[in-house]
Amino acid sequence: MKQKLLAMLQMQNEMNSRVHPSWRDQDYEWYRAIWIECAELMDHYGWKWWKKQSPDREQVILELIDIWHFGLSSLLQAEISEDKIADRLEAAMSATQLDQVFLDDVETFAQRTLSTRQFDPLLFNRLLCHMDISLDHLYRSYVGKNVLNFFRQDRGYKEGSYKKHWQDGREDNVHLVEILELLDSDSSTYRQDVYRELANRYPAS
Repeated sequence: MKQKLLAMLQMQNEMNSRVHPSWRDQDYEWYRAIWIECAELMDHYGWKWWKKQSPDREQVILELIDIWHFGLSSLLQAEISEDKIADRLEAAMSATQLDQVFLDDVETFAQRTLSTRQFDPLLFNRLLCHMDISLDHLYRSYVGKNVLNFFRQDRGYKEGSYKKHWQDGREDNVHLVEILELLDSDSSTYRQDVYRELANRYPAS
């Protein structure tokens, strides 16, 4: 578990460094990105009592992965030692306590994020447990989304020229879900395989 956590922390640092070489000194509001992602997650899960809704599990998982990106960034900005962060995460992810329904736990997590302006690994793990997301699943999905983020940057995401909706009208996140289902996450070339498949689907013009 710890090796996969360390690998994800290293990948997150690489991604943040791509956006800004001195990202740790920028005081980015990671907590704000987290609670906004919580709202998007709830929309995918369904909370409106006045209309028929069914949880879109795959999109809920992708929103959790987005939160994980921002959570790792928040922890990295506050603590230099990736080893210490990995130990903290490993301890948090070894605990399971589910005494609320999923949406209530999402709100509890969002409230804690807003009140402390920090990422709470223990409360986040409860959300993973609700969705039956194992560390292996988290790792596989995280690597996929991390590669997508690099892919976006390579194609002008920061400059505003990236096309998030592709030729068939679907978002890149939807394509990513399909791609991850086709690839072997244990392959030594997993990251490169995801990038290649994204490139194959991205509209040429």
